[in-house]
Amino acid sequence: MEALQPVVDLLNRTLAPVVEFANTYIVEVGPTIGGERVPLMVILLLGTGLYLTIRTGFVQITRLAHGFGVTTGRYDDPDDPGDVSHFQALTTALSATVGIGNIAGVAMAIHWGGPGALFWMWVTAFVGMATKYTEVTLAQKYRTTDEVGNVAGGPMYYIERGLGPAWKPMAVFFAIMLGFTAFLTGNAVQANTVADQMQSAFGVPMWATGIFTATVVAAVILGGITRIGKVTAFLAPFMAAIYVAGALLIIVLHFDQFLGALATIFTEAFRPSAGVAGVGIGVFITTLMWGVRRGLFSNEAGQGSAPIAHAAAKTDEPVSEGVVALLEPFIDTIVICSLTGLVIVMTGTDHERFPTEITLGAGDIAYTALQEDGRYAGVGAPDSIVIVDGVHVDRSVGAPLVSWHEASVEPLHVDEEQTQPFTGTVYPKRGVAVSQEGLTYTALYADAVENGAPLTAAAFERGLADLGPYGHFIVVFGVFLFGISTAISWSYYGDRCAYYLFGQKAVLPYKLAFVAAHFLGAILPLAVVWALGDVALAIVIWPNLIALIFLTPVVVKETRSYFERRPWEATVEKKR
Repeated sequence: MEALQPVVDLLNRTLAPVVEFANTYIVEVGPTIGGERVPLMVILLLGTGLYLTIRTGFVQITRLAHGFGVTTGRYDDPDDPGDVSHFQALTTALSATVGIGNIAGVAMAIHWGGPGALFWMWVTAFVGMATKYTEVTLAQKYRTTDEVGNVAGGPMYYIERGLGPAWKPMAVFFAIMLGFTAFLTGNAVQANTVADQMQSAFGVPMWATGIFTATVVAAVILGGITRIGKVTAFLAPFMAAIYVAGALLIIVLHFDQFLGALATIFTEAFRPSAGVAGVGIGVFITTLMWGVRRGLFSNEAGQGSAPIAHAAAKTDEPVSEGVVALLEPFIDTIVICSLTGLVIVMTGTDHERFPTEITLGAGDIAYTALQEDGRYAGVGAPDSIVIVDGVHVDRSVGAPLVSWHEASVEPLHVDEEQTQPFTGTVYPKRGVAVSQEGLTYTALYADAVENGAPLTAAAFERGLADLGPYGHFIVVFGVFLFGISTAISWSYYGDRCAYYLFGQKAVLPYKLAFVAAHFLGAILPLAVVWALGDVALAIVIWPNLIALIFLTPVVVKETRSYFERRPWEATVEKKR
């Protein structure tokens, strides 16, 4: 597979400026408040969620218990129209949400924004419960059936059928963007994280993991929503139970750190003291943004993806599926993400450094520089960096520093045991280091911070160290199953978009392209894949949230009618 490396390098060089441009002019665009920029994405997500919370009468509190009741199946009627049960619809959607975001996403939020980012994930989840309820209720109300008998629903349908034909261009735009997002957020990111974790834990080449997981995904998604529902109905509860049990055990074993960790999260949410991995100074908007960004990635509220799965549920009452859907942000973020965040903060691995091979031509190599305000910021790869006895010679403001996960690393060594400091020159653009003796190295060694799934794995290993050196296998196992199940669910979201745009003939080609994108995602650098996913998310939420705001009166009317009529009681009587 070495023949693929030039292709990977070309893609990396091509996509890097695209990501930088999109982050500047799409993701980070917004007004400046108190000297700090607040992205419009944050304002729109939190603002819409708060508006829907008020208009639905705080449905995430008042109707939470009913949501659990419907999910258990006690109100199911086998004669209702649809393809899957309430529980299968929930597990399909949860398989797309409970996963990499809970393991790698939380770690990334804490890495970039500090422990306080977890608080803003909670806020995003709370208002997101009302958002998810609204979008799923609408998806059920305006769903349709395709020519082969499968249910088709989602934002593109409630935009066109709910707002009227004049809004179809926005529905088409949404379908295009979500179909593209499915390749990235729900697919390439999953493959990349699984491959990164398998390489970190077992040294398995990323391409080998990519081939295996792509094969598994293909075998399932070619069977359609019925097979997807059956697979996710087993995988989602099984893997979530193992992961939650491991996290709870760590919290119990280290309960003396629990209150301190909570206090740190709340304090750092409003007065962050540290930036990336404890270096530089904290910035409130950075903490807020990373909490919201990773919260959205994790629970997908407002993104418009989960309504596609829930539209297939067997029911003729839109609200009955809406109350099931509001459980997702609760389970995904308020429960599972909280456990991940607490384990990381309680074990202190978020600011710890670990022996790492600094691969100079790939991996998570980066270059940062000290700024005037005391923070570190990423810079382009320089021509050369001089190192003496493992330490950067030029440490002035603006001078590039060899970094791993965006945090500078030193002292640099030539051996894995870190006994021989490196003296010579690093050539970033060539991906090599040349010693003063003329020896060339493609990798050096140093203690570096972790990020993503490996950071969470380190936290689990530390937390369960008293029981043996196996804690990280919970994360490895979870990442593997979560990544596959998420990709499986997202393939369904994407093929419904393809169907909406081009009809049934486009579904199979889309699935084949989805499998190819899964493999490609596994071999690209982590930072590029995640950044592209964030750009796609920042675009796709706009048409969906605009539609939710305009269609809120429909949801309010449906909600009032459902709870006044209490149709679930009639279903129970019928079953008796």
